[in-house]
Amino acid sequence: MTGPLGGTGLLGPAEIRELAARLGVAPTKRLGQNFVHDPNTVRRIVAAAGLAPEDVALEVGPGLGSLTLALLPVVAHVHAVEIDPVLAGALPETAAAYAGPPGAARLTVHRADALRVTAAELADPPPTALVANLPYNVAVPVVLHLLAELPSLARGLVMVQKEVADRLTAGPGSKTYGVPSVKLAWYAAARPAGRVPPSVFWPVPNVDSGLVAFVRRDPPRTDVPRARVFAVIDAAFAQRRKTLRAALAGWAGGADRAAAALVAAGVDPGARGESLSVEQFAAVAASAPPAPPAAE
Repeated sequence: MTGPLGGTGLLGPAEIRELAARLGVAPTKRLGQNFVHDPNTVRRIVAAAGLAPEDVALEVGPGLGSLTLALLPVVAHVHAVEIDPVLAGALPETAAAYAGPPGAARLTVHRADALRVTAAELADPPPTALVANLPYNVAVPVVLHLLAELPSLARGLVMVQKEVADRLTAGPGSKTYGVPSVKLAWYAAARPAGRVPPSVFWPVPNVDSGLVAFVRRDPPRTDVPRARVFAVIDAAFAQRRKTLRAALAGWAGGADRAAAALVAAGVDPGARGESLSVEQFAAVAASAPPAPPAAE
C-alpha cells in the first residue's frame, strides 16, 4: 500500500511536517508530544511487539498516525486513544488516505484521556496488546491504569523515556528499582526491548527513549487486595533511606507493629524497600496486624 505522496504507506519526515502544517499543529511539551517520523522505527516497534493477526492493539497518543499506520495492516483492530481534539479528528482521514478503506475500517479513534479511559469505552473489541509511543510525562500512570482497567490486555510494547524504561524493568537491589518497578511487576513480567535515538522524533527530545516489553501474569497473591499491597509499596519508597521498620510505621500504626508484620512475612525489619520483590511486598501486606482500636 502506498501513501498519497507515493511512499510506503507510512509517514516520513516530509509527510509529518506537511500533516502538521495542514492541521496547524505545533507539538506541545504539556501533552508530551514528540512525533516519530522514521518508518523503520515504527516497523521495528510493531515487529518487537510480536503481534498476531487476531490481536486488537491499543495505542495511546497516536499523534499524526505514524505508529497507527504500521499497526493497521497486522492486527484485527486498533483502538487509538488521543486527548488532542485536532489530532483525534484528523486520524481517520490519515488512515483512509494511507491504509485505504479496509485499513481505516479497522481503526476506532477515542477522543479521551488515557488516564481516565474505561474498559466499557474500549469493549468493542477488547484490546489484547498495548503498543504505544507514550507521552513521557504520564507514561507510568498510563501503563498502570490500563493494566488495572483492562484485564483483556495480555501484553504490550511501549516506548518511553530511557530513564523510565530503566525504572519499569529494574529488579530488586537495583539503584533504579522503585515504585514503578514493583507496581508493574504486580501485573506483568517486564523486560527492556531496546533503545530509540532522539533523531527519529520531531521535535527532537533531549533524551533517549527505551522500549519496554511486558507480558501479563497472575498477581503474586489473591488473598490480599492490590490497593493494600500498593499502599505498602508507596510507604516503603517514600523515604528510601529508612529501614522498612521505620518507613512502614505510618502504614502499620507504629514501628513495632510494622516490625511484627515484616517478621510475620519473613522479611528483615532492618531491610530497605529496594531489596524486596513484589511477592515479598504482598506478603507484608497480607501480614498486616489489625488496626489499633480508635480512642474514645
